Amino acid sequence: MSATRREFLHSTAVSALTFSAATYAGAADKPNDRVRIAVMGTRIRGKQLIPVFNAQTNVEITHIIEPDENLWPDALKLLKDRPTQPKTEKDLRKVLEDTSLTALVVAAPDNWHALATVWACQAGKHVYCEKPCSHTLMEGRRMVQAARKYKRVVQIGTQRRSASDVVTAREYIQSGKLGKVAFARAWIAGNRPNIGKTEPSPVPKGVDYSLWLGPAAETPFTKNRFHYNWHWFWDLGTGEIGNNGIHGLDVARNVLGLDAPTRISCSGGKYFYDDDQQTPDTQIATFDFLTGAGGASGCTLLWEHRVWEKKGPEDQSYGVIFHGDKGTLLFKGDGWEVRGGDGAKEKPGVDIVGNHVRNFLDCVRDGKTPNADIEEGHKSTRLCHLGNIAYRTGRTLNFDAATETFKDDPAANKLLGREYRKGFELPAV
Repeated sequence: MSATRREFLHSTAVSALTFSAATYAGAADKPNDRVRIAVMGTRIRGKQLIPVFNAQTNVEITHIIEPDENLWPDALKLLKDRPTQPKTEKDLRKVLEDTSLTALVVAAPDNWHALATVWACQAGKHVYCEKPCSHTLMEGRRMVQAARKYKRVVQIGTQRRSASDVVTAREYIQSGKLGKVAFARAWIAGNRPNIGKTEPSPVPKGVDYSLWLGPAAETPFTKNRFHYNWHWFWDLGTGEIGNNGIHGLDVARNVLGLDAPTRISCSGGKYFYDDDQQTPDTQIATFDFLTGAGGASGCTLLWEHRVWEKKGPEDQSYGVIFHGDKGTLLFKGDGWEVRGGDGAKEKPGVDIVGNHVRNFLDCVRDGKTPNADIEEGHKSTRLCHLGNIAYRTGRTLNFDAATETFKDDPAANKLLGREYRKGFELPAV
């Protein structure tokens, strides 16, 4: 690949990743006007995204939405260079009443993603929602329906959709240079700490615990179900496959042009830690696809995590690997190389998160489809949900993509959705 071609992809990966020429009506009425943004959730990811959005041209962060007011000062410090400080608010609903608001950034826990997105679309706001896009499979489809009905731009935070190295890997593999790719694998090893066991305790001062729980059932407060560790509880998070698996699975699905699997199996358990976590610390999920890009024959895609291990396959803590009959393409963190073939290599993408945010803002202004459109985000997140459902039922599942249900399996179908606390029901669209 020429230097000119590579430089072009690094600077304009967004155009190579657009999925259709369809546009969103209802983008900003005045495309050149300032984009006014509210950020929901500031514990970790929101605090990481605030400087990225703040650095963009003609963007103003107007609100910080966080039910734990103890986190407000750190978020506001990130915007101290702004002449006007954003308003702080605990309740998303109050912020959505602001008719001057353009878009909502959702970086709250997983169980809030769908409700916040649907509410925002109904209020006429565009949405940048962090991964995984939803807490259940049914929620993801509802998010797609809301984006389409209310003609909103909804971008999911799977930022590798805006990475030039993923674009070139897709071009390389779909050109046939790796041959027939019948197997791909994605993984992460984390060396995460044991979170221990905790008893119920008083809600910390300054925390609106009911708002923090949102759609989840009212449960006693414990520190292990609060900031960050919520990832490992089924009513709040989606486990490591939803936390980090979404990135590797999205890369594999994108590069291979995969849609929905027909058969899913999963094994694993809590084999390493004796603590409060409900989700597995060791998990292997297998997805069988009948077809790939352009009607190509299908493949098996495997996800694995061992959150207690420092290094995974290929001596890499994170990776995605594609096995073809002409060679093997390996993402080593970021960037990739081909082994056993023509030796092609690609450097990591540059400013991936910045590119992803700029792509979202560009689409808000011009009404085009974003790189990680909600439909694509849902289909990748769907894999995480399918893997978890196979794990929780303990059996191989047969999935019907047309109905997004399991054939003759009421117990598995029950896990496609969830019950909602009064006042936080997911609206019909």
